Amino acid sequence: MKRFTLLLLFFSVTISYAQLTGKQLLEKSIQFHDPEGKWESFQGTLYITMETPNRPKRDSEIKINLPEQYFYVKASQGENVTEYTVRKGDCSIGFNGNANLSEEVKKQHNLNCDRANLYKNYYTYLYGLPMKLKDEGTIIDPKVEKKTFKEKEYLVLKATYSQEVGKDTWFFYFDPKTYAMEVYQFLKDSKPNTGEYILLTGLENINGVKMPKSRAWYYNKDDKYLGTDVLMKD
Repeated sequence: MKRFTLLLLFFSVTISYAQLTGKQLLEKSIQFHDPEGKWESFQGTLYITMETPNRPKRDSEIKINLPEQYFYVKASQGENVTEYTVRKGDCSIGFNGNANLSEEVKKQHNLNCDRANLYKNYYTYLYGLPMKLKDEGTIIDPKVEKKTFKEKEYLVLKATYSQEVGKDTWFFYFDPKTYAMEVYQFLKDSKPNTGEYILLTGLENINGVKMPKSRAWYYNKDDKYLGTDVLMKD
């Protein structure tokens, strides 16, 4: 009788996974990471230390105010301090405390508004996940798969993007019990053996949003370690 009960439990769990659509899985993960719907009006400061092999660490102070369309990052690496501000599409740049920069200095240190917007999109996307998967232009695959990655079983969500948004294919790995996002992975131009995977460990609650404390980056093709971002509370 006990064996029969266990079999019924196994099949019920399997069926529940099979019936869970991509959008339903996304909603469950959002409920875990942003239970009160804080991300949409998020205002907060992130302190992030990036550690990469054979390079000095980079300490960043990042301010995000989504209602005001405001983004600011101050990054210190070695002897240099770079500041980018993007406010409603307008960009300003600072370098080592100087906002009046010559074209020569900008070129030498790759300082430009394209880079400012790159940082804005990068940080708001990655620290806004999984909520950012509801953005316009994101295509959620209705099929949820079960996969084992690094000896743990996950529910996996596949996301592609409309042509004007991007060409990469992303996979998001969620804990099957809590629906916490623990891994994500992307393929460049949807080509196999390209791109990277990112392992997420720990959580920090930043103004009601549960964000990954540590993100470690690796190449898909050979598991080569690239670096780690660590999120600190103020």
